Amino acid sequence: MLVVGGAGDIGSAISKAFLDAGCEVIATGVDLAALGASALKPQSRLVLQVLDVTNDAQIAGFVAEIDRLDTLVNCAGVLARFKEYEVETFQRVLDVNLTGTFRLCNACHALLAANGEAGGSIVNLASMNAYVALPWIPAYCASKAGVVMLTKSLALAWAKEGIRVNAVAPGYIETSLNAEGRKDRAHYERITARIPQGRWGQPADISGSAVFLSSPAARYITGTVLAVDGGFLAG
Repeated sequence: MLVVGGAGDIGSAISKAFLDAGCEVIATGVDLAALGASALKPQSRLVLQVLDVTNDAQIAGFVAEIDRLDTLVNCAGVLARFKEYEVETFQRVLDVNLTGTFRLCNACHALLAANGEAGGSIVNLASMNAYVALPWIPAYCASKAGVVMLTKSLALAWAKEGIRVNAVAPGYIETSLNAEGRKDRAHYERITARIPQGRWGQPADISGSAVFLSSPAARYITGTVLAVDGGFLAG
């Protein structure tokens, strides 16, 4: 299993879930600082490596070192609250969240296809913001909407090769990406009141869906986006 962005909050929860399921996992972070700050620590069946999803040469060298791959999870992501109206920042967010996802899917395509009838699986991290926009993160919203359609397009393109491509769309999950926004208690409580389950999610709430979509239990599921949002999008 390759969890790109596996050093992050949601990524580390997904990596742990795969480890608990008995899988061998490669988890990545953008740099050594990201790996050092991760909740993941080196252990048997886990390899931590640096990978910048905007660096084509680095991706090519990284993937060339992998002999076999059953599942790719793309959860590297960034946002920049109130700054995404700057063109440079807008482009950076899209480069990481959308183009970075495409880069890894494309780079790992042959490895996943090599599984033949056993199949390969890709799980991309979208967001409820692919469907419900926020005014202060236009690039993030656009990038995650792009991930949804990229997921569907690749699912159609690669189904005959035994590769399933799905996505998970988290709702409001407490992570370092939204830590600053959560300091506004009125904002936090307003969102909590809007979530049918009455709470923000935790990174571990996302991990089970990634494991499921990668498992034989989901062998007839492809091109699907699974909302994991406490019911937010239901009404």
